[in-house]
Amino acid sequence: MTAASLHDRTKRSFASDNYSGVHPEVLTALAAANEGHQGAYGDDQYTARLQEVMEGHFGEGISIFPVFNGTGANVLSLQSLLPRWGAVICPHTAHINVDENAAPERVGGIKLLSVPTPDGKLTPELIDREAWGWGDQHRAQPLAVSITQTTELGTLYSIAEIKAIADHCHVRGMSVHMDGARIANAAAALGEPLRAFTRDAGVDILSFGGTKNGLMFGECIVVLNQEAATGLDYLRKLNMQLASKMRFLSAQLIALLEGDLWLSSAQHANAMAARLTEGARGIKGVTLTQETRANAVFAILPEGSAERIRESFRFYDWDQATGEVRWMCSFDTTEEDVDAFLEAIRREVAA
Repeated sequence: MTAASLHDRTKRSFASDNYSGVHPEVLTALAAANEGHQGAYGDDQYTARLQEVMEGHFGEGISIFPVFNGTGANVLSLQSLLPRWGAVICPHTAHINVDENAAPERVGGIKLLSVPTPDGKLTPELIDREAWGWGDQHRAQPLAVSITQTTELGTLYSIAEIKAIADHCHVRGMSVHMDGARIANAAAALGEPLRAFTRDAGVDILSFGGTKNGLMFGECIVVLNQEAATGLDYLRKLNMQLASKMRFLSAQLIALLEGDLWLSSAQHANAMAARLTEGARGIKGVTLTQETRANAVFAILPEGSAERIRESFRFYDWDQATGEVRWMCSFDTTEEDVDAFLEAIRREVAA
């Protein structure tokens, strides 16, 4: 019996890169990994190979922990950096602060110290707004900083900016976590290898994103500094992120990272966002609110137009108070998709 599709396969969206399907090469890799039996809980050839592939990107001396999702990767990473009394400094807009319910607090037992930023990026000066009170028994101890690359506002840290943050944190005894849900898009935008703005810049632990770049499911924690993180062997199981059939997580990440699929997919998504930005710039009544650096576009639309446009293309509000919206492009976004979306925007903004 052939499975029937339950959705309109012609429908396109600019709501999230999570809306896209699975890259065909990843599906092929899953099918290839499906034959026969392999050891469970990471004792398999695919997870061993993924370790080698990740070493090719980040160098020897790292360790990897495939997990189911980004929230799990972030919470586990931060838990491994902190004692029970530790706190994490992050931007107010950080995914861990805004979009992960209360998982860091309730599941991770982590105090978040959020800092308002104009562009979603931390700086040493902004970190110092919360980096104080060490030794004060009444204050959760700020012992880690979390940055996102690219940020939730679509902005991008330079290598120099990340290194300045890491140096600043390490001098103060704090570790650095990077939420890399869209790290491939960041690498494509920077034109730099993954290691250059992570391990070489001083990042201690990385949540490596795959789902937003063509995987069916799965992310990977990459420990870049073995002295900074402890307990992940136990924390992963404790937090229900240990896959029994881990080969299917690892096989997908291998398909993404063994060649240049991760990069070409991200480059394409970024290029589609640039095309969307250029087209939107010429539409009267549309105001772009952030510089487009990767695959996210932020704009303010005239009142009432967003709901009309959403009758054809789904996307999310970012700030309802100002009318700001977010448009995301994916590895499978086409030029025709972008042009049709722009035509819908022109039509409804002028209505």
